[in-house]
Amino acid sequence: MFEHSTDYLRSYYSASSPAAQHRRPRLEGELDVDVLVVGAGFTGLYTALNLAEAGLKVAILEASRVGWGASGRNGGQIILGFSCDMPPFEAALGLQGARQVWQLITDAADEIRQRIARHAIDCDLAEGHLWTSVQARRVHLLTDWQREAAEKWGYRELGFIPKAELGAHIGSQRYQAALLDRRGGHLHPLNYVLGLARAAEALGVQIFEDSQVLRYTENANGVQVHTAQGSVRAGRLVLACNAYIDRLNPQLRARVLPVGTYIIATEPLDEALAQQLLPSNHAVSDNQFILDYFRLSADRRLLFGGKCTYTGREPRHLAQGMRADMLKVFPQLAEVNIDYAWGGHIDISLPRTPDFGRAGPVYWAQGFSGHGIVPTCVAGRVLAEAIRGDERHLQLFSALPKPAFPGGEKLGALLQAAGMAYYRARDYF
Repeated sequence: MFEHSTDYLRSYYSASSPAAQHRRPRLEGELDVDVLVVGAGFTGLYTALNLAEAGLKVAILEASRVGWGASGRNGGQIILGFSCDMPPFEAALGLQGARQVWQLITDAADEIRQRIARHAIDCDLAEGHLWTSVQARRVHLLTDWQREAAEKWGYRELGFIPKAELGAHIGSQRYQAALLDRRGGHLHPLNYVLGLARAAEALGVQIFEDSQVLRYTENANGVQVHTAQGSVRAGRLVLACNAYIDRLNPQLRARVLPVGTYIIATEPLDEALAQQLLPSNHAVSDNQFILDYFRLSADRRLLFGGKCTYTGREPRHLAQGMRADMLKVFPQLAEVNIDYAWGGHIDISLPRTPDFGRAGPVYWAQGFSGHGIVPTCVAGRVLAEAIRGDERHLQLFSALPKPAFPGGEKLGALLQAAGMAYYRARDYF
């Protein structure tokens, strides 16, 4: 079981977010609501916002702080799509069902921008995402996706950039080509999630921090949820815990594996150097099996992410190892200092498809597998619709396979580590 802290992890995001100083109360005593959400990350907040906008009485219980987990520590990249891409959706749902999922994805990308504008969330939103290829033999993955997106999903926002033109976007010789998604982008994730929390509270949602749920029981009227200092009666319960489901629901826990992923932030760069690295200021990720991703912050730091661990322990010499990866991309940063290095856990599913569902009065969404900002927005809409009586979209996601990791968390972690070692070797050879 994870330890829950009432302080944010030291990261560039927490250090640059004045709103992170605001603490919310702990739940004490009894509370009655229409819907209780467990987890004040993206999934929980999107769900609560949608329900509150529909007039329901909603509360959120958070074991730590708003956005304490992956929602407030991630790479900040707005990437359209789920981690598994579209083939598993088409295989399970057919072409028409998969097209409905893709429409939800593009709607979510729009909703994110609409919420930033509507709620005046200051989160350094910047437009554009570049998906790159390190190896020439994988360039076809870019053009294949561009063609598939246009022909199958009606998405024509992708522009191919050959190596000869890539210097206008990335100051690195490492990449062979890129695909620009004009509806992708990047933002300050902790400021964004805190902005969503303020918007939810303005609509009447009660958010309690330092209020870890210990157990819940179902009854004829819904659920009874218990914390150390209080309890909540609710007609519906939403489990938006993701990697931090812990022992709250063993069946759901068996279907996701917590995986560590890591980011560094340089010292602020002078403007000329920042422009040299990323002239178009787009977010960047690559199509290696063990990928790198990076972007510029508003104060012109390079935020560089990658690596993954299945042991639950942070790699030794994290900053040095991440810095070495960064210098493979940008050797011109050899004399630049690293100011921050941090990590956190994401929740991967065995097939990398999302796990959304319902059992009686209990709803959940998990298994985002590394793509979070847009898919969690999809989850918030799907769960809220289902709670209000329209389960059409939830039924789509419920049809996806939801296998448990073989052998439980420990064996599953070993098997995944072995698999990733194989893919890491493929990246090199």
